[in-house]
Amino acid sequence: MTGQDLDRDAHGRLRTLSKDNAEDVARHLVMAGRLLEEDPERAYRHAQVALARGGRVDVVREAAALTAYATGRYAEALREFRTVTRLSGSHAHLALVADCERGLGRPEKALEIAAGVDAKSLDRKGRAELDLVVAGARGDLNQFEAALLTLDRIVAVDGEQAQRVEEARSTLRVAAGLDAPQEEQAQSGATEAEAGGEPQSTPGVDEEEVVVYDLEDDGNA
Repeated sequence: MTGQDLDRDAHGRLRTLSKDNAEDVARHLVMAGRLLEEDPERAYRHAQVALARGGRVDVVREAAALTAYATGRYAEALREFRTVTRLSGSHAHLALVADCERGLGRPEKALEIAAGVDAKSLDRKGRAELDLVVAGARGDLNQFEAALLTLDRIVAVDGEQAQRVEEARSTLRVAAGLDAPQEEQAQSGATEAEAGGEPQSTPGVDEEEVVVYDLEDDGNA
């Protein structure tokens, strides 16, 4: 694995660093990206090394923000996301910024972010992601009807996002008391299956008419 495995655009942003340092930072960024889902804590450590050596570069701060978010370090992630915005001028991670506020126990702040002017610059996918956070924030505030209405308005851009919308809907319906938890539904389904699997009498045959022959006695006859 080398720094050349890093996205070309991201690698180009490291040109402000010395050649050797840029290569080293790039390697750590590649590892942070590869490990983000399977081992976020290790990804975080790689991002921290890159941050120590190239903290003036927006893609490095972005990696620090994403890995901090993935490991539940919401205050740290929030700080890094704001730095990324300041360096790049982009609000692409606005949904994650709002979700960090939720993670810090401030759902009202998440709603303020979603209603702010920065949200107007998001593309369809970014807006849908932000609305997912809005629904979660409404749920945090026990505003379940508003949360579900928010989900109804989301137009998912792909199958993965559509699945997450449905998962959020299921979670909210359970929290609102509209549906039973999946565990209870599964147990109920198993009970019904067991009940449905009981042997049934053959129509038209009286159980008392069934004759059982003793094969041993029959053979001796």
